[in-house]
Amino acid sequence: MDTAPIAGLGPLNKRERLREMVADALRAAVISGEMRPGAVYSAPTLSQMFGISATPVREAMLDLVREGMVEALPNKGYRVRIVPEEELDEVTHVRLLLEPPTVRDVVPLVPEADFPRLRELADAIVTAVREDDLVAYIHADRVFHLALLDYAGNSQLTTIVAELRLRTRLLGLTPLLESGQLESSALEHHELLDRIEARDAEGARSLMERHIGHVRGKWARGTPEDGGS
Repeated sequence: MDTAPIAGLGPLNKRERLREMVADALRAAVISGEMRPGAVYSAPTLSQMFGISATPVREAMLDLVREGMVEALPNKGYRVRIVPEEELDEVTHVRLLLEPPTVRDVVPLVPEADFPRLRELADAIVTAVREDDLVAYIHADRVFHLALLDYAGNSQLTTIVAELRLRTRLLGLTPLLESGQLESSALEHHELLDRIEARDAEGARSLMERHIGHVRGKWARGTPEDGGS
């Protein structure tokens, strides 16, 4: 059982919404790599770090189980999930089938009046990186891309892609943040908007393909190679 202190996991204000706060802190620990892939953590041990009872920690961990970040081990605790290489290949293949052609198809459908809102969403991704907030980065990145897919008017497709994206963001991203490459990845969202505003459907599709291809590098491996989201 891993009992080593985890940066960012400290006493919480009990007047706040503990479950949400604990879940956010745990997500940050997983995304940053502080909670190590394959390591097992118990609710009582984590609750001691937070300075709260074990109940909200267990509830928060169940949220992470549903998101695919950790898996429950009966009578042991929770293990940070390691995504097998084969699964990453399969997820990447499915995303390539769905997202690039959908982005291409929505290019003529995005109203000009929506461009300022989309730019704000892209700005939120960049801001999160510059503030070293990995949880906010993951959230902003997700909101941006799903907002684009929504223009296709296919809620089933959006739901499927949302689930697939969660399954490819499970390794530590701190090295990528420290290397500065995560910011270059964040800025790429503005490049995608440039192509959409220019009504360059094929260019948007091509950039989206490159984005997803990076999952097998930067996102999936958690190493400063070639990045995207």
